[in-house]
Amino acid sequence: MLSTPPSQAPSPLILVVEDEPGIASILAAYLQRDGLRAQHAADGLEGLRLFRQLRPDLVLLDIHLPGMDGLDLLREIRSHAQTPVIMVTAVADDVDKLLGLRMGADDYVVKPFSPPEVVARVRAVLRRVQPQAAAAPRAAPSIRVGRIEIDQEAHAALVHGDDGQAVALPLTLTEFRLLACLAAQPRRCFSRSHLIDHCLPESDALDRVIDSHLSKLRRKLQQAGQGDLIETVRGIGYRFWPGGGPGAAGSGG
Repeated sequence: MLSTPPSQAPSPLILVVEDEPGIASILAAYLQRDGLRAQHAADGLEGLRLFRQLRPDLVLLDIHLPGMDGLDLLREIRSHAQTPVIMVTAVADDVDKLLGLRMGADDYVVKPFSPPEVVARVRAVLRRVQPQAAAAPRAAPSIRVGRIEIDQEAHAALVHGDDGQAVALPLTLTEFRLLACLAAQPRRCFSRSHLIDHCLPESDALDRVIDSHLSKLRRKLQQAGQGDLIETVRGIGYRFWPGGGPGAAGSGG
């Protein structure tokens, strides 16, 4: 195990699941130098055990691992928790990246990488999960559109039924941010670049990454009986259209 320096208050814990000891040691050293705690798992099965035991604040997860590969471990994590996950891959091909993102990863980095860049990505994702209170904190308003309620303080998206009961949507961090951004201004069309800037800050995500996140968000809304609330506007981007879009703008990626 990689040791962590003592601190007055617990700092975020990062679980590094990486089978190359040299890379794991470098990542842990840079994370600790930035004031974060780090634990190391050398394979997927150990990663799953430590994830369940430690409940880390974020997972840095290599895709190619012995025992259980990173995508299988990501699938297992997502079946129980919405803990932020940054995928690490040695393959520059977009296929691995997009597959991880479709399964719920929050970001990715490609080897060889700059350790300070990885730390910056970790900090960016943690800021989205654990936003710092402002000097004069003000409660973020809830958004209610039709049956959808987005509680920004509780970071929960709910679907209200006819019986008055509410069911929580199992959204990842990025999916929640996209839904909140779109639903805050119904019928406004947002470009892909705007959504990347506001929902994946400090990420070098491509347009197709936003398409992947929104496709998964649409599917979860449909599974909750909410139809096609998110409409694709060809050549421009996306908009949230309560009650279903007019259909004039078309559909598809």
